[in-house]
Amino acid sequence: MDQFGAIRPYNDDEIRPVLDKLVDNPEFVHSIAVFNHPRLARLLPAATAALARYKLSRQFRHVHNVASMQDVIAGYMDKMIEDTTTGLTHSGLDNLEEGRSYLFISNHRDITMDPAFVNYMLYHAGFETLQIAIGDNLLKKPFVSDLMRLNKSFIVRRSLKGRELLKALTLLSQYIHHCIESGHNVWIAQREGRAKNGVDRTDPALVKMLAMAHRGLPLGDSIGRLHVVPVAISYEYDACDVLKAEELYQLESTGSFVKDDRSDIQSIVTGMIGFKGRVHVAFGSEIGKSLPLSNDPERIAREIDQQILASYRLHDNNFLALEKLQESGLVDVPELEPTVAEYRPDVLARQKFEARLAKVDSHLHKHYLSMYANPAINRFAVGAELFAVEE
Repeated sequence: MDQFGAIRPYNDDEIRPVLDKLVDNPEFVHSIAVFNHPRLARLLPAATAALARYKLSRQFRHVHNVASMQDVIAGYMDKMIEDTTTGLTHSGLDNLEEGRSYLFISNHRDITMDPAFVNYMLYHAGFETLQIAIGDNLLKKPFVSDLMRLNKSFIVRRSLKGRELLKALTLLSQYIHHCIESGHNVWIAQREGRAKNGVDRTDPALVKMLAMAHRGLPLGDSIGRLHVVPVAISYEYDACDVLKAEELYQLESTGSFVKDDRSDIQSIVTGMIGFKGRVHVAFGSEIGKSLPLSNDPERIAREIDQQILASYRLHDNNFLALEKLQESGLVDVPELEPTVAEYRPDVLARQKFEARLAKVDSHLHKHYLSMYANPAINRFAVGAELFAVEE
């Protein structure tokens, strides 16, 4: 019996049938057509869909296992990086030991691109690629579920309640430990949902879940078995920044934000094809490797946060957003004054930031600017984050 069959990624012998089904799925083919030829897909949808189906068939014709599927996905990543970034850099890969499996816990800004960028760095550095945790709230469409599980994703069943949820979380913890013990790297976000306000903070409940597989051990010992490495991913520009600002504005003004069936798909596609500017992936050091881990989940969460905050690559627009908020009287953080006074923005960066801000509706400016300013504030004035609307 396959204990993890309902949540694990597809195995080698399952890859080919799923690919054949995807190539015949009109909605998936249309999504690929838009990704490859966004303008032409609007003008000639049928023709671009036919072209996309033909290209997919050719690309997938020699794919019969997970490894060859990863090679195809790497090609898509190359195109995405060329089209939507102006630079992709990394640091900290020398912290990783060859032959050791890790649980990478990262901040979470983009649904699919966060793990994709971490995976891309590992792939090109010759490390084992990731198994990726993804919430079942994103898998409402069967083709999305298939696509994610083809790309070594496993399912976090968040939609359950009560005893069923407890059972699902225990199984999830057991699966993550199984992956690490079997030589597979794993990625999971530091909290449920993206940090739409730019505040990167690990949920202690995540730490508790990760320890559930070994209830007989002290929590710190169970977490230590996972070889946790914090990762900080920074985007010069968040491709979904306006979508996030709209959601935060609705939460603030009405107290709720109701997603429709296409909200998550829109965020996934926007995150993939939207402009990101410079992107940096910073790998931290394994926690608990030199000193025993605490048995307090909140202390472990803070240790992860400290590494993410320290290694997060700040960009010009983080300070430009803070400057705008100060000018408008929306923020006054004395601790930051020496840092901001020393900062000298690049002229071109300022022009680009101003041009992008000019396209954003003025009623969204407070939340739009705060999501960019908060990483700088949290780096230099911990605990002073702006407009941290509870989601």
